[in-house]
This record gives sequence, C-alpha cells and structure tokens, in this order.
Amino acid sequence: MSEKYHVPAVRRANDVLALIAAEPARLRLIDLSRRLDVHKSSMFALLYTLESLRWVEKNKDDTYSLGSAAAVIGSAYSRQFDYIGAFHREARIAASEVGATFQLAKLDGREVVYLAMEEAMTPVRLASSPGARLPAHATALGKALLSSLDEQQLIELYPDASIGPQLTPYTITDREELIRQLKTFKAEGLAEESQEGVVGICCVAAPVRRPDGQVIAAVSCSMSVFEWEGKQEMIRAAVRAAAARISGLSAQNDPVAT
Repeated sequence: MSEKYHVPAVRRANDVLALIAAEPARLRLIDLSRRLDVHKSSMFALLYTLESLRWVEKNKDDTYSLGSAAAVIGSAYSRQFDYIGAFHREARIAASEVGATFQLAKLDGREVVYLAMEEAMTPVRLASSPGARLPAHATALGKALLSSLDEQQLIELYPDASIGPQLTPYTITDREELIRQLKTFKAEGLAEESQEGVVGICCVAAPVRRPDGQVIAAVSCSMSVFEWEGKQEMIRAAVRAAAARISGLSAQNDPVAT
C-alpha cells in the first residue's frame, strides 16, 4: 500500500502505542522520546492527547501502559473472529465425514494468513498451520478471497504482469491468467488449485461472508491428488456447505448484523 497518503501524526501515535504495548509500565516520556527520535515537547503533547482519549495511562512512576480505549478496540477486533469458533464446529464434522483437512484463512495484502485447521485422520499432513502465511495466488483459499476483488483492485495489488513467486512447477505466475481464473471462481462461488501450493495436494475453497455480503475469510479442504479424482464432487459440496453454515453462524455474533 502506498505511503504517500499516510498522516505523520497518526503514524507517530501508532508507533507510540506499539512500543508501549511491547513494554508496558517500563517506558517514561524521555524513553519514548529517545526510542522514537521525537522531540520531548512533541512527545509530551502526543502522550497528553493519547492519555486524555484513554489510549494510554500514566502510572505513578511516570511510565506508561495501554489504556481502556485500547481494550475496547481490542475486544471489538476479537469479536470479528467469532467465525473461527463456527469454523471449528462445522469443519470438525466435515473433516471426519470426507476424510480430508479443512482450513480457514483471511487475506492480508498478497498473502493468506491461516487462522484455524481441522485435520482428518489421514497420512497427509499440511504445513500451513494457524499463523502461517502463503502467497494468495498459489492457494485455493487465496483465490477464493481474491475473487471478491474487482479487476482494478487486483491490478493495484499486482502491478506487475508476473505475480510470482512460483512455489511449485504448477504455480501460475501470470497476472492475466490469475484474473481470468478469478472471474470464473467468482461466478462459481468456489476456487480450486491443483499442486500450486504443495506438490501432490489439491485444494478447493469457498468464501465466508458477513451478512452484508463482505468476504471476511475463506474455508478450504485439501487432499492428495490420488484421492481427489474419486472425491472431488463430494469435497466441492462439503466446502460450499461449510462456508454457508460458517457465514450463517458467524452472522449471529456479528456486531454489524445487530
């Protein structure tokens, strides 16, 4: 994302909050001023403002900790991910029924961030555990998420014709091919990839939506290419159903929906 529109004061406040969060009740005004290379008078004004808005609290020893406003925002952020609980409830059953691993991820720029996993009792074990990141263009999860973007957004996200990196010999690296695939996936409501992320693994994914239709995550099912031939229709149906149910269950706890 371009930084030309960034507001310096907001970035500085973010830096202060991040530092206080990393070292609560340890840093005084002079410490923050030195660590962030900000003049003491400017840091005083910034801390005074953050304190008045309850983003930070000044302790008796003049050190700073995060304030109640940070807790409120953090709690609201966590509530957005109630669909993780819905995923575990739905995917645990589905993984057992189809004998394949289900995963949940969200989009972060050009990468997918894995949020949760329900593994089936099979010899196949995936390395994409919660917290892992992979290039979005090389995964069915990423393609399901990218398919919610329009063409202009995709061009801004991938300004070069070659999108790289190539994780396997099967990974597509051409932007136009990716856009063509995404149009198809958007129309079908499912995204697929065969050995693009991991050799020997096929994957199909569907988006998880909020009540307003916004795509907030995607759920996928992965299995070996040998199993895929005999189970693909069952897997597609299972992923569609899981995504629909997770969307519905998460909507019950969505603050926007109430």
